[in-house]
Amino acid sequence: MKKIICLLLVITGLQLNAQELTKFSVHIGNDRIDAPVSVALDGLNYNTDKGTLALYEVIANGEKPVACQLESGHSAKLWFILEGVSAKNSTRNFILKTKEEAESPKPKVEVLKSHQNFSLLMNEKPVLNYRFETTFPPEGVNPLYKRSGFIHPLWSPGGEELSRIQPPDHYHHYGIWGPWTLTHIDDREVDFWNLAKGQGTVKFAEFLSETEGAVFSGFKALQQHIDFGGQGPDQVAMNEILDVRVWNVSEKVWVIDYTTTLNSSLPTGIMLDAYRYGGGIGFRATEKWHKDNCTVLTSDGKDRAEADGSFAKWCIVEGESDVNEGRSGILFLSHPSNRMHPEPMRVWPLDANGGRGDMFFEFCPIRHEDWKLEPGNDYTLKYRMVIFDGEMDAETAENYWNGFATNPKIELSK
Repeated sequence: MKKIICLLLVITGLQLNAQELTKFSVHIGNDRIDAPVSVALDGLNYNTDKGTLALYEVIANGEKPVACQLESGHSAKLWFILEGVSAKNSTRNFILKTKEEAESPKPKVEVLKSHQNFSLLMNEKPVLNYRFETTFPPEGVNPLYKRSGFIHPLWSPGGEELSRIQPPDHYHHYGIWGPWTLTHIDDREVDFWNLAKGQGTVKFAEFLSETEGAVFSGFKALQQHIDFGGQGPDQVAMNEILDVRVWNVSEKVWVIDYTTTLNSSLPTGIMLDAYRYGGGIGFRATEKWHKDNCTVLTSDGKDRAEADGSFAKWCIVEGESDVNEGRSGILFLSHPSNRMHPEPMRVWPLDANGGRGDMFFEFCPIRHEDWKLEPGNDYTLKYRMVIFDGEMDAETAENYWNGFATNPKIELSK
């Protein structure tokens, strides 16, 4: 009994120490699951001198603490997770307070940086590695296949390694990555995907920021698309800012945002020609997956035999694995702001790679139409990956997409 009384006194003390900044309501449009949400702080005149922000959800028997994370900059945002299922047309209420500085809890999504990898872990379980040092091909293989700036491995929550790099059938495949294939600078073709052509490559240049917090952890990296074929020295044809965030949702499902922003400083820009491969987000799956144990389901209900070249809001790619559930997979989400959304896809057919049917998936925004990047302009593509063990149905996928594609209406109290 004494322990309970002491705990209540501590909680009461914390509440008295916190001062209310504002109340707000989140009005849910469509059903969503574990959705990251942000609320703008610009009108609240908040600055860090006023104390640390503390968020609480109003529930039937009081207030429930909610992890939150401040993203500062030109427009300050407070990020949090709408935990669990938020039902269509429902409302969830929150109170934002300030409190005196307290010791920050250890982030659940941790950053670990080695001499070659930027790693993200959820409670010490590996989620992904971003390789920023150059990876060379196996001995005896053309050194043009070397590159940096890609995600591998990507693990499932149960520890299954889902990605693959440098498979002998395609040494230029690198886990999760997004180079452009058929491009033109003026009248000259440059291929940044098929590295053995010697026309171009993509490489990591530098980290622009690194973040570790209660709601998300991740990084922004500058990647350069290098043109080997111009007059004189090699030139940067495109600068790419890759923004990767792992959200603190749960230990059973990884939620990862993959946002890429392109900019060309070339005087005439660059043409990304229509082709079945290029850009967006590409995924070469584990060698365990083949036509007999790997499935595809798109938002239009298409399976693996029908998906290639079609358009989708989302696509589930899953296959056999060694986890307890027997299967693992990735739900790929395309944001409505993306070019050509619903977005065209490249999905290897069932007879790929000599009939074995290995798995390659890509959201490919230039699949059917050219895309001219004018000099000095920024072009952004947003994707989210939901990594899971077991199976996922279409309803669950749609709910995850709702949480990515649309912001709920947030109403601040006056």
